[in-house]
Amino acid sequence: MLTAEEALERLKNGNQRFVNGQTNHPKLLTHAQRAEMAESQEPFAIVLGCSDSRVPAEMVFDQGLGDLFVIRVAGNIVAPSQVGSVEFAAESFGCPIVVVLGHTHCGAIHSTISALMNPTQPSSANLMSIVNRVRPSVEILMQTELKDDLDKLSKHAVRSNVFASVNQLRHGSAVLENLIAQGKLQIVGAEYSLETGEVQFYDF
Repeated sequence: MLTAEEALERLKNGNQRFVNGQTNHPKLLTHAQRAEMAESQEPFAIVLGCSDSRVPAEMVFDQGLGDLFVIRVAGNIVAPSQVGSVEFAAESFGCPIVVVLGHTHCGAIHSTISALMNPTQPSSANLMSIVNRVRPSVEILMQTELKDDLDKLSKHAVRSNVFASVNQLRHGSAVLENLIAQGKLQIVGAEYSLETGEVQFYDF
């Protein structure tokens, strides 16, 4: 099993290949290759990412079938089901690293900003359940001068939201806290650029 540092390096190298257009993995696997993986899986990293169609983690990190345990939800938010999924993968497969992957031009961020600026505008209760989890990351920024520049506000909110999700995973689960304390798990934040394809890792 890889260490967290080795797993992170593998992700960084894969993203560099993706950015350079030099991917290692074929688009299709043979029937025999798929059949070999049917009985078990050994992902080396967990990625909690956004559902945005432009941010498929396997492609972004140039990884193949069975390499990543990917959890996708709008706004890369942390709710009980996401925490449980991370716990399951960390315990079952010994994944040494979790990457919370946000991205530029995130629709969940834009929806949250819009909801805060137009509080009387009706919205779906289901959508609001996502907005309300992103809200604290945006509200604090709207108390600064960023409220006057929506582009800058959105960019800072993406990072703030990733930080909040990382913090929730690090401190909102006894299972994950225990694995971190034992040196068996690291949780890091990152941001994918839709413009360049590059993933920037944060040092929180």
